[in-house]
Amino acid sequence: MSVDNDDATNTNFQHQHQDLDHSSDYLSNALPQTLDSHSQPQPQARRPRGFAATAAAAAMGPATTGKGKKEREKEKERTKLRERHRRAITSRMLAGLRQYGNFPLPARADMNDVLAALAREAGWVVEADGTTYRQSPPPSHLAAFPVRSVESPLSSSSLRNCSVKAALDHQPSVLRIDESLSPASLDSVVIAERDTKSEKYPSASPINSVECLEADQLMQDIRSGEHENDFTGIPNVPVFVKLPTGVINNFCQLVDPGGVRQELSHLKSLDVDGIVIDCWWGIVEGWCPQKYVWSGYRELFNIIREFKLKLQVVMAFHEFGGNESGDMLITLPRWVLDIGKENGDIFFSDREGRRNTECLSWGIDKERVLKGRTGIEVYFDFMRSFRMEFDDLFAEGLISGIEIGLGASGELKYPSFPERIGWRYPGIGEFQCYDKYLQQSLCRAAKLRGHSFWAKGPDNAGEYNSRPHETGFFCERGDYDSYYGRFFLNWYAQSLIEHADNVLSLASLAFEETKIIVKVPAVHWWYKTASHAAELTAGFYNSTNQDGYSSVFEVLRKHMVTLKFVCLRLHVSGQENDEALADPEGLSWQVLNSAWDRGLTVAGENALPCYDREGYMSMVETAKPRNDPDCRHFTFFVYQQPIPLGEGTICLSELAYFIKSMHGETAGNLMP
Repeated sequence: MSVDNDDATNTNFQHQHQDLDHSSDYLSNALPQTLDSHSQPQPQARRPRGFAATAAAAAMGPATTGKGKKEREKEKERTKLRERHRRAITSRMLAGLRQYGNFPLPARADMNDVLAALAREAGWVVEADGTTYRQSPPPSHLAAFPVRSVESPLSSSSLRNCSVKAALDHQPSVLRIDESLSPASLDSVVIAERDTKSEKYPSASPINSVECLEADQLMQDIRSGEHENDFTGIPNVPVFVKLPTGVINNFCQLVDPGGVRQELSHLKSLDVDGIVIDCWWGIVEGWCPQKYVWSGYRELFNIIREFKLKLQVVMAFHEFGGNESGDMLITLPRWVLDIGKENGDIFFSDREGRRNTECLSWGIDKERVLKGRTGIEVYFDFMRSFRMEFDDLFAEGLISGIEIGLGASGELKYPSFPERIGWRYPGIGEFQCYDKYLQQSLCRAAKLRGHSFWAKGPDNAGEYNSRPHETGFFCERGDYDSYYGRFFLNWYAQSLIEHADNVLSLASLAFEETKIIVKVPAVHWWYKTASHAAELTAGFYNSTNQDGYSSVFEVLRKHMVTLKFVCLRLHVSGQENDEALADPEGLSWQVLNSAWDRGLTVAGENALPCYDREGYMSMVETAKPRNDPDCRHFTFFVYQQPIPLGEGTICLSELAYFIKSMHGETAGNLMP
């Protein structure tokens, strides 16, 4: 009986296979031959796979088996190269369509999006399911093959006079695209390359318009560079300057009032909008629980009030300094460190059990281990004390925003790459979830999932300075994408999100009707790998085909928070990017568009150092992308400097030009 069933199954399979062959032949004959036959790759015979490959290899002997394995590895590398080349070509097409045709394509558009955009531009109707037709419905005999109608606009005469192909062929120096970049980064390269000459030609329209500019004319305008750095008339982005750490000492005293006045005088002359000050938990509540000393900050804020500058204050719940650069060391409160000597699990820990005292572990957010208070209660008491102490400054509008520190360096992230423990760029970092309280949370999550044996961190994730391909967890097709890996990474990222949700809920109570700001890091190294290892250890589950920032931004939107993104200098050396497979452009493109698409207000802050014209203009282009169809831009920008302006290491004329560019003012008199 079973034999008969098998014969019937094989017969049905053969019939189905023949039907598929007939359908394939019909479709290949029906489709128009619009492409040059020489540009099409020749079909290759498929190699046997699975059981068939094993049987064939066994029949040919062990020597042939080893040779076949090497051949398969070579073919895999060739496939990767072909895929990289294809993605580079696709990205050039998307970049050209955005820059010269003003097509509103998504950040990670595929060819379906491109075909649909071209068809609509040529006057066709493209429905969500792919059905494509002119303004009148398609004939009934073509309804079964709606996709064929897309070919007509692509080959119509409306695209001949100003085609995308012609624009790309005649303008190689405009795009200057590196083939090693990812599609997302290639899409965003056009931000820095677009020119404001479009304002000179208000009638310039999409690519099938009869008034479309000739490629040579457009090239001449772009190369002239006449208005390359002219940001006149674009939206105003207020500029705040962050005062260097060390203005307030560890006893909450203002160190040099005269020096502060001189610094503020320099900034006022540069037309700066406001000042940013770090308010350190380790200084204000440094000696005894719930005993807050604000005297130094009161004196500093009164001086800022004299200069009529706005003020943003950072609730800094992390440690600072003490590294090789000789920065002032600001630790967590002494009484907290004393508790840590008895109970080291209040701090983040790595797999080897090394404690990180940069900030408190999120595992104690709801554990009463801090003299009878939980972690979030300690944060709330500090914020409430600040709000009550400086109520007069809030009432008169001097304090315009409060930034909430949510992790290491004041950023929303795990302390996964600490330099004091030995991490060096571009190491992938390590997971920080081995303290007692986070391990208990992991155990609960594993039991709830029904797999108690998953209650552990990965044992093949490497060390702080490992590369992704050196580990079994982060390598291509590694354990990060296994059932266990996806469970662990979801839990790890969710712990970060829950911490942000808990603290921001109380911050909203402490600072009602005041703008709340959250700083998000730019973990750009290993962005062009499949696993995005550095982002995973930092708490952002942003591997390939996984948007690790959307869930974070949903929480920020819930609390109506302003996202402050660390803006890297995008034009870094290619050698550095190649070594770490870094992609600052792609990361910035993803983060900013994801935040804006969710309705978040976005601000920026520079990553040190940035003192030259190229770096300044890179930040301006990121803050105010001139080719954004929705005209989105930062609500403000924070410029941080390691030393005072009066020491003369920063060119004031360049900084003044940067500020005027952010304000959208004429800066011709400052041009070099």
